Amino acid sequence: MSREPAQEKPRDERQPWLRRGLWAWLALALLLAALSCKRQEPKAAVSEKLVVFAATSLRDAFTTMSEDFRRAHPGVEVQLNFAGTQELHTQLDHGAAADVFASADQRHMQELLRAGRVTAPVTFARNEPVLVVAQEKAGSIRAFSDLPRADRIIIGVPEVPIGRYTLQILERASQTLGADFRARVEAKIISRELNVRQVLSKVSLGEADAGIVYRSDTSAAAKGVSVLAIPPETNVVAEYPIALVSEAKHPASAQAWLDWVLSDQGRARLAAAGFSVPAPTRP
Repeated sequence: MSREPAQEKPRDERQPWLRRGLWAWLALALLLAALSCKRQEPKAAVSEKLVVFAATSLRDAFTTMSEDFRRAHPGVEVQLNFAGTQELHTQLDHGAAADVFASADQRHMQELLRAGRVTAPVTFARNEPVLVVAQEKAGSIRAFSDLPRADRIIIGVPEVPIGRYTLQILERASQTLGADFRARVEAKIISRELNVRQVLSKVSLGEADAGIVYRSDTSAAAKGVSVLAIPPETNVVAEYPIALVSEAKHPASAQAWLDWVLSDQGRARLAAAGFSVPAPTRP
């Protein structure tokens, strides 16, 4: 009995298409996995954290400047600590870790220099005190000489530079605007604040009628206050020195920051923020 040859089973014509489909899905899965890994790659590692202590009035200028500095020094993270100069002075006296200190006056910087806390300070900017008046009082207080008309005045504490500058201004005004000018103004003081931004904030919010702040701060108040110049014969000039902290953990980066502040780009940022930027000088 002859055996019929076994018939070959028909091949599934869909198999090549299935195989190609499986390969396509596999390739797509691998591509998506690769893209996911790329998205999760960590950013460039930060090699060190540069701690900069700076007077409150430098907030806007130094914040912008720190962004410029980070782009030029990608391995350095800039940590800005803003407070009243006297607060920062106290923190440094108590051993706070910092690399750079920028003050709103020479007095606190010189005290730290004598104590060996900082080295070789350089004056990098100047500022001009101005009178700010709440909008509801703008009609009655149109010049610095009108300040005694205010019912509620806020100034800085004497320990903070703007507070000390304010007292000097009032003393000078008594020589030109009447011997009782300072006394008339001080009789209206309802609060003394720890930094200049607190003075500005309370006036802009209507919690006070007037106060004395730096011109560089007035842009932060937008339309909340009127800004009046103080006569040159009455006003004082605020000088800002900057120095390396003697026990800086990152002296090279600290020097790089100081150089950045003194550079043409740094000086342009300071000028845009309302500071006067004379050639850097040592006190």
